[in-house]
Amino acid sequence: MVSSVGTTTASTSLLSQAIAAAKSNAAANAAAASSSTSTSASSSSSSLSSLGGNFNQFLTLLTTQLQHQDPSNPTSTDSFTAELAQFAGVQQQVETNTNLTSLISATQDNQMASAVSLIGKTTTASSSSLPLQSGSASLSFTAPQAEDVAIAVTDSTGTVVKSETVNASAGINTWTWNGKNNSGTQLSDGAYTVAVEGSSTDGTSVALPTTITGTVTSVSKGTTGVNIDMGDATIDMSDLTGFSTT
Repeated sequence: MVSSVGTTTASTSLLSQAIAAAKSNAAANAAAASSSTSTSASSSSSSLSSLGGNFNQFLTLLTTQLQHQDPSNPTSTDSFTAELAQFAGVQQQVETNTNLTSLISATQDNQMASAVSLIGKTTTASSSSLPLQSGSASLSFTAPQAEDVAIAVTDSTGTVVKSETVNASAGINTWTWNGKNNSGTQLSDGAYTVAVEGSSTDGTSVALPTTITGTVTSVSKGTTGVNIDMGDATIDMSDLTGFSTT
């Protein structure tokens, strides 16, 4: 467990970097959540529909041209045959992509069925998305040396709600947040974003990856796989590092 330290020039600099990193992480998390609204299945369906329209238009033009060709000098069918072959090839590729999307969806369904068993369990994940549940949140990070470390937390809008400098020991450290902002006001449960900044052994500042802890409340299907929901915080299942029953 880390402890808070007083303000110094060095700690102020680290805190500024942590705040900037937390805001950047919040923007990245928001962008990722926004992009999840589109799916590869709808893209494949749109491509197949567009191809079908172009193919029908091609056949109409081909039929019209054949009807009006000069009988004494008929148009060569070689180019038409080549065009038909190209359309058939592209159509097959699009349908293959559609079938692959269906296979991926089926795989995700199996993963979701397995992930359901995690509901109610305490899990850890490598993520900057920090779930505040029942007024508490917890994370761990690894410091390269005993040093002052700056921690910043932002809400969903990227506004900094909590920031402090703590004294960390070399190795794994744990930080627990009581959900109160810098003014001492208790914030509502939800998804927040965190960033931790420390110093490397040569004295340069470095971002320290965080492992967050939370209770799984539900599972959902995302565009790239299965997501684990810890309250309002959504974590990719592939980012999970462990779980326990307590």
